[in-house]
Amino acid sequence: MNPSAVALVPARAGSQRVPGKNVRPLAGHPLIAYSIAAARESGRFDAIVVSTDSPQIAEVAEHYGAEVPGLRPAELATSTSPDIDWVRLALRQLEDGGRGPDLFSILRPTSPFRAGATIARAFDALLALGDRADSIRAVRQCREHPGKMWVIDGELMQPLLPQPPEPPPLHSRQYQALPEVYVQDSSLEVAWTRAATEQGSISGQRVAPFLTEGAEGFSIDYEEDWARAESWATGGEATLPTVQQAPLQVASAG
Repeated sequence: MNPSAVALVPARAGSQRVPGKNVRPLAGHPLIAYSIAAARESGRFDAIVVSTDSPQIAEVAEHYGAEVPGLRPAELATSTSPDIDWVRLALRQLEDGGRGPDLFSILRPTSPFRAGATIARAFDALLALGDRADSIRAVRQCREHPGKMWVIDGELMQPLLPQPPEPPPLHSRQYQALPEVYVQDSSLEVAWTRAATEQGSISGQRVAPFLTEGAEGFSIDYEEDWARAESWATGGEATLPTVQQAPLQVASAG
């Protein structure tokens, strides 16, 4: 029997870098609609739950077929609130309703080109690992290598990373001579629920890599990212998940 799973879509109000991003229209639908559509398209979830502190976002989420079991408390919806707090709240709400899942996946609205097939591929990779991993997380190879990063210390700089004992230092080596390093993107993570309930973590200790391909790992974090997403969506460079519901027009705040 397949393990039970829930999609958790975080969508707090008050984004500072891209105001109103969760309900801002992209190609005819609010941004959050595409994560809900991708979750449904994947066929992997028993429930799709949106965690938000905003009544407006909750209304939009329910229109597009997600559940909102209750608004997130304000103290769990600040710009510095750790993910584990709202994740445990959502899991507890499901458990109280007799629907405690074996797995959960965090699907952030900022990755609109993440498809149902992307999610299914990540699920299959995690399940294939059995007990050898607590979670799987989307990553891509770094373009800006941390071996060439610096910390400013007064009038001078110091390398971010410890340097090898033999020259040349990392910052003076060719990129191809540096060790491969990967940076996480925010498109998805899938974890066994025990990571949150027993280890107090959204990922646990044993994290497997999930290599995203093309636009599926793209994230809207700044206004210029929004412009790029609009261009890709209208120009056909990337494909958005198919949304079944009629478009819902909403105010720009949220």
